Amino acid sequence: MSYNPKDHYFKKAKEQNFVARSVFKLEEIDQKLKIIHANQKILDLGASPGSWSQYCSKKIGPQGRILGVDLTSIPLKLSNATFIQADLRDINLEEIFQQNGFNSPFDVVLSDMAPKTTGIRITDQTRSFELCEIALDVAKKFLKKDGHFVCKLFHSDEFATLRDLMKKEFNRVEIVKPDSTRKISKEIFLIGIKKHSA
Repeated sequence: MSYNPKDHYFKKAKEQNFVARSVFKLEEIDQKLKIIHANQKILDLGASPGSWSQYCSKKIGPQGRILGVDLTSIPLKLSNATFIQADLRDINLEEIFQQNGFNSPFDVVLSDMAPKTTGIRITDQTRSFELCEIALDVAKKFLKKDGHFVCKLFHSDEFATLRDLMKKEFNRVEIVKPDSTRKISKEIFLIGIKKHSA
């Protein structure tokens, strides 16, 4: 089957006013694992162009809050979300929280971060794993006890390493390849359910 950038999910996203088809990946994960609820505080890493924040914004309601961080600026306006353009490796997140009126810990940490792909599979996989390590480190520091963590990985030999690192931090780790993920994509999502401690 040929690659079609304007597939069913692309059209569905347009119809529902989401900025990207990737929203349906998070929706499927949430429908399966029930991790996003009203009034939560959510940290969205690799948030651009913002479809995951759009989905969370509706679910958490006016009492919930989202902080989205990405290398790319996010022009999206959501009443319960704040977006920061920054590189996670170069910033002090605690300062960012204070400057924007957030107190950690968060209920959920999401990471849809992906490297700029080079087309060299091993390089892309290694960079993807490194981003997952950064996201997991953020979750360890700023996720509350019993909080949840979602992380995207380009599937590689390091899959088992990441899963085992997450198992040390969470009651269980679920693996999801959402239906809306393109068939040619190597993306897989690891979800840490109920963090052991704050």
